Amino acid sequence: MGQERGNAAALLPIGVFLVIFLGSGIVTGDFYAMPAIVAFLIALFIAFLQNSELSFNDKIRIAAQGVGDDNIITMCLIYLCAGAFSGAVTAAGGVESTVNLGLSVLPAGIAVVGLFVIGCFISVSMGTSMGTIAALAPIAVGISEKTGFALAICIGAVVCGAMFGDNLSMISDTTIAAVKTQGCEMRDKFRENFLIVLPAALITMVLFFVLTMHGECELNEELTYNVLRVIPYLVVLAGALIGINVFLVLIGGTVLSLVIGVATGSLALGEMFSAVGNGVTGMYDITVISMIVACIVSLVKEYGGIRFILNMIKTRIKGQRGAEIGIAGLSLLVDMCTANNTVAIVMTGPIAKEISEEFHVSPRRSASLLDIFTSVGQGLIPYGAQLLSAAGLTGLTPFQIMPYLFYPVLMAISAVLFILFRKAD
Repeated sequence: MGQERGNAAALLPIGVFLVIFLGSGIVTGDFYAMPAIVAFLIALFIAFLQNSELSFNDKIRIAAQGVGDDNIITMCLIYLCAGAFSGAVTAAGGVESTVNLGLSVLPAGIAVVGLFVIGCFISVSMGTSMGTIAALAPIAVGISEKTGFALAICIGAVVCGAMFGDNLSMISDTTIAAVKTQGCEMRDKFRENFLIVLPAALITMVLFFVLTMHGECELNEELTYNVLRVIPYLVVLAGALIGINVFLVLIGGTVLSLVIGVATGSLALGEMFSAVGNGVTGMYDITVISMIVACIVSLVKEYGGIRFILNMIKTRIKGQRGAEIGIAGLSLLVDMCTANNTVAIVMTGPIAKEISEEFHVSPRRSASLLDIFTSVGQGLIPYGAQLLSAAGLTGLTPFQIMPYLFYPVLMAISAVLFILFRKAD
């Protein structure tokens, strides 16, 4: 059992995970060579080997209690519902229609700024930065060819827009994880986040406009879209904002996407369930990882590891603002180690919850900080999935794109300023 002073040795499973995960990436040059789930399973095995005072059955019971926590179960179910919606709306042609609609509405002369704006909308609607990058990267290549602007600038705008929604979207797995681990409402976290990231987004638009203001762009190809296919995104976004139960919102959006897909001919009647199934399958990894991490955190907490971290942080920070900076720094560090912002939130969430309760930080603010600073890390590290995907789709290297990733940097600056100068709760 963990003592009040904590137990540093209880953190060994987390240390083992970081060494295995980071070590394999450094040795192979591929930070995805070691599947995160395998590294976490090894860490769980180490956790079970620790603390001989507890029997194996006792450890199973403690781990099961962690997985059975209301927030963990709710989070996993929301992941699956979000996957179902994403699969349905993509199969129904919602992504393509949304992209083409945005490019049709925006003036061609601000195409690069438009890439950022459309990326923001799509990522908020889809809840996935990876899906946004995959959808917009080919368009970024085309705009680069027609304007003469460096491809790195164009794809940088796409990545910036993708990270906007990855952090802010109601159906993003990072938002779901942050909200459920901190125990707040999605709409409250959204409002807290939006005030922080809006200045960063506006300044990002200005920077891309200044960089591309002398270019010319003519999109001559026909951009076909169907407004009906965009409606599910709008319904989900509006429903979540006004506070409708997230399960009802996602299930309703899924059904609406399927109906519209069949009605518009983009989805055959017999393909409906496979489309939903594909989306749900895509969320299996993060769902299982969340369960395994819950087991590890429960055992680490029981052994005194969480208390050790809290005591260590308490000796270095004073007051509510110090606690917020501690949560922010911890979130950023763990994301840089794991190269996965959702996993980082799931790992850091219980510790952030303890810190927020200790120093009276509101749940919505701690959830916001978790999501923001893991997104900052994810949007900047060259070995993260987002930059690797963007580079792979365009033939660039992550380091060529990084100078144009204004939004993650500005988001971090804005968040720090809010911590330092905003009135405490």
